[in-house]
This record gives sequence, structure tokens and C-alpha cells, in this order.
Amino acid sequence: MPEPRLSARELLALVTDASTLTELPYPARESRPDGPLAWQGYDASRARAVERTGETESVVCGTAMVAGTQAVLIAFEFGFLGGSLGERTGDRLEAAYGHARAHRLPVVPLVATGGSRMQEGMIALTQLQRVARQSALTREAGLPQIAVLRDPTTGGGWATLGAGADVILALPAAQVGFAGSRVRPADADPSAYTAEAQLAAGAADAVVPVADLRETLGLWLRLLSSPTAREAPRRGAGLYRSAAPPRGATSHHGAADAIRPNPAPPAAPPPSALGAEETPTTGWDAVQRARSPQRPRAHAYLDAYFTHRAAIQGDRSGGTDTEGILCGFGEHAGRTVAYAAQTGTPTRPAGYRTATRLVRLADRLGIPVLTLVDTPGAANDAEAERLGAGAAIADLFAAVAAARVPVTTLVIGEGGSGGALALAAAGNTWATPDSYFSVIAPELAAAILKRPAQEVEATADQLRIRPQDLVELGVIRGIVGP
Repeated sequence: MPEPRLSARELLALVTDASTLTELPYPARESRPDGPLAWQGYDASRARAVERTGETESVVCGTAMVAGTQAVLIAFEFGFLGGSLGERTGDRLEAAYGHARAHRLPVVPLVATGGSRMQEGMIALTQLQRVARQSALTREAGLPQIAVLRDPTTGGGWATLGAGADVILALPAAQVGFAGSRVRPADADPSAYTAEAQLAAGAADAVVPVADLRETLGLWLRLLSSPTAREAPRRGAGLYRSAAPPRGATSHHGAADAIRPNPAPPAAPPPSALGAEETPTTGWDAVQRARSPQRPRAHAYLDAYFTHRAAIQGDRSGGTDTEGILCGFGEHAGRTVAYAAQTGTPTRPAGYRTATRLVRLADRLGIPVLTLVDTPGAANDAEAERLGAGAAIADLFAAVAAARVPVTTLVIGEGGSGGALALAAAGNTWATPDSYFSVIAPELAAAILKRPAQEVEATADQLRIRPQDLVELGVIRGIVGP
């Protein structure tokens, strides 16, 4: 069951810091009796909605602090004609987005709507174009939009303010879907139209209980509204600093001890500062160390590198790959850094698309990116092909190549072919001693060359896949040691 439905002002009081809410002015509009369609009884319906809710429209717009970060908040009042969008709603939304851009503030739509207002017909429906335009302008300005989906979020409100946001949070069991409950097929599964279903389909990033909403929203606002991000439109050569590659301190058994920031890489780093005993002796040794279940994985690096982090989930195209890649934003040494970290399994198309979404969002907000490479390769089963593995990998290659913010890569385990390289920054990739990077896995290389199994180890040596080999070949900048 959904949590108790809160009014717009009850929710605003819950998520904002005390006494910080200031309502925004909105333009006055003179309307014909019963609206643009002269819909009989429309004025009476509006009057009853005003009396019932105390509001004069279906949205309340204002600025407030949320856990210490200022934002523009747009709270829908579902009690006012089902939170529907009409011409006056569009006026208020346009004014709110304009204020956000003028004052460089993030936008937080707290959505609860049944869609466009029937009593205004096509005039109401075209408000979605106004909203889409305002959202696009705000995106262009480098400002984040974080939506909260309440019960219900349907129709055009979901398809613009909700699904069009950069980060999408949802309240438990909220009804979420383009089709409202009264217009779905009679045999439609109601569980498909829930916040949880949208999360599973990659259309939302998290389901958050209302009691945790202020804290979660505050973290997202702090991460995406960092000083660096707010400077995004004024890009310059000296504006950004790279994300420092995490240093993984590993024992001979591969256990992680600590991760601490690495200084900015020198223009021409030495091949390696590690002793010979710390790097793999052979190519096959590098493979074995990278595949060891004892070495640290992505979670260990992220937990140690970031003081706080928040995950994005899903490719917004119906898929997720939370087992194969972790994506989100974290706080390191007082700065926000975006991360995309492979977990050691074959990465699926949805994982590549989620990483692409992350890189492009970080680039737009002016946030540096850290990628952790660790995969035997891209998933190569028939389902992965049907879901567009090649196109997903190509899009990630393009996103990384086109990024205007620094992208820093650390290879922490297996670097299997193009499925790993898609996540790697050209000219700014580093590696740990327990990793390798190869054009193809040694076993597969031997198979392609029609070599017997006993020649796999020799093939690994020929491929020159050890970290120190990669430094000498100029493929990586250096080895990040204990």
C-alpha cells in the first residue's frame, strides 16, 4: 500500500528546513468563464478545489533549503482537481523554472498528478510542451533536476517533470505510469504501474520511504549542486581538476587496507614506483591475480574513497545492470565526483547505457568522473545481442570521448577487451598491481589462434598484459601502488 498521501504543504514542511520556504510569484491570468473551452461547471469545480485545499492551483512553487542546500521546489497538490496541469499550472511552472535559472538553483518537482486537465482540452495538453521547454533550458544551463514521484504520478506529469528529471526518486508503492488507473487495459497487471516496477525497469533511481526523503534529497542536492557544478556554463582550461585515482593498498593476499587520494598525475609519470616483487612476474600471473576472489572489488574502493555517495540506477530504456556496474555520485575530500565502477562480471547493455547516462549527466553538471574497470568483457549471450550490446558500448565510447570534464580511470581487476576499454579514459588510465588489460582474454586468444590449452600461459605473456607492460607500451599512465 502507498504511504499516506500528504498535501503539497505537508510534504514541503517535511522535506525543507524550518522557516526557509518562500513562495514564488506567478503571473496573473484572466480566463474566460469556465475556462478556454467554456466547460460548464469548470469554475464551480475550481472554487470547490480552492475551498477543499486552500490552494488556488494544483502546484505550490517556492524556494527553500533542503538539508542545507537551496533549491526551487514544485509541489503538486493532488487534492486540487487531481493535481492536473492546466494553463495556470503552466504559468507557475514556467515562472519557477525561470527563477531557478536566474538564480542558478536546482529544481525539485514533487510530483502527484493525474495528468492534463480535461476541462481545458488541448490547451491543457500543450502545457506539457511548455514544461518540456523549461526543463530543456534548465538542463542546458547545467542545473540538476531531481524528481520525487508521489502517489499517483501518471500521464504527462510523469512523461515530463518525472521521467525527464536527471535523478528520479519515488515513494514506496506509489502509482507511477503513463497510463492512469482508469485508462489502462482491463487485464493490465497493476503491479507494473508502481514505483517498484519503474525501479526494476530502470526508469527510477531509488524508492525512498517518506521518513528518509529529506535526508536523501538533501544528499542528492549537495552532490549535484557542488560549487564546481554551479560554474558549469563558464568552462575554462583551469576550471576542473581530475578525480584522483584511488590508491588500493593490498597485501600479498590481496586484501584492501585503505584508499587515499592520489596527487594529480605528472605530465610524464615514471613507469612504476613499485618494486619488482609487487607487480606480476608473468602475464598469466597478472591474470590469476586479477581473477583472485581475495582481491578488493569495486565496493571496497568506493566505500573507502567516498565519505558519502548516492547511486543512480537504470538506463531509462527498460533495463538495469546493478550486478555488473555501479554508477552514481560521491563526495571525496569535499568535492563531488561521479563514478562508474564495473564489479568483475560481464557488463550487460543496460550497464553500458547507465554508465553513458552518468558520464553525460556529470559532463553537463561540470563534475569530474572516476571509472573503475573490472570485467572479463561485455556480456556476449544472445539476449545481450538482442538488447543492443554493440550500440550500447559504442554510445559509451562516444560519451567518454566527448566529455569536457576530466575522466580518470583505474583498472582494478580484469580489463577484458572493448567491454572494458569503453569505460577507460584515453591518456588518463591507471592500474593496480593486481590487474591486467588485454585485447582479448588469453584463453580466447589461444582458441582463435588454434593453440592447444597448454599454450594459454605463453599467450598471456605474448599479449603483454601486465600493468608494467601497459606502462611501457604507453597504454596506461602508471601503476597505483600500496
